[in-house]
Amino acid sequence: MGGFLIIAGPCAIESERVVLTAAEKIRELQERFKEAEFVFKSSFDKANRSSIHSFRGHGLKFGLKVLRRVKEDLGLKVTTDIHESWQAEPVGEVVDIIQIPAFLCRQTDLLLAAAKTGRPVNVKKGQFMAPWDMKNVVEKLKVGGAREIYLTERGTTFGYNNLVVDFRSLPIMSRFAKVIFDGTHSVQIPGGMGDRSGGQREFAFPLMRAAVAVGCDGIFMETHPNPEEALSDGPNQIPLSDLEFVVEALLEIREVAGRYRDVSVS
Repeated sequence: MGGFLIIAGPCAIESERVVLTAAEKIRELQERFKEAEFVFKSSFDKANRSSIHSFRGHGLKFGLKVLRRVKEDLGLKVTTDIHESWQAEPVGEVVDIIQIPAFLCRQTDLLLAAAKTGRPVNVKKGQFMAPWDMKNVVEKLKVGGAREIYLTERGTTFGYNNLVVDFRSLPIMSRFAKVIFDGTHSVQIPGGMGDRSGGQREFAFPLMRAAVAVGCDGIFMETHPNPEEALSDGPNQIPLSDLEFVVEALLEIREVAGRYRDVSVS
């Protein structure tokens, strides 16, 4: 992958209609903002939901079929997450980046299986992990043969049902790999609504602006045509109607911040 990454899409593959609606908008942005590289993201399975009754998805077969359509019909790069080692091979045949969920970021066999596909691997930093400890995650991937590695900051457990972002993690993890900032999961309130997660969507855009100013190699954000009706993580997702404005603003900030990217003050 080259250039500034913007990874965006609905949290879960709810339906082909929702996915294609979001993907068509992202394709428009790809055509407008040539300075960024867009990757469409959506999950075929939400395997770590708060409740057994929460929507998980329609499974691997349907999910990959929809992602393949996004890739082939709309010309977008795609990514999705895997939860078990056996999923790496079939997912790797379709996606351009394999994502490892935060809760599974230390799972050695899962990391090695993802690395073996030869695809770039993006690992979400666990809410329980210090940024410097992600060096060991990167080493596992390199031993497994991964050639392109991303680490994604998505907040750290601060207290019951709460996350906080320590922006020192971005320059720290950049010593080991390229770094992505997840603006929407960083404002998630895990299990905050009892049988499902809540979120504070109003803080996602400010945190993304801060991350771009600090310096990162890309932004991850989940977006939905109607977040209030989303079947997964609606409270943190960016309304699709706001996506163009958000992308434009972030790229403007990146252009200014880039003048100071290599400046160190001590």
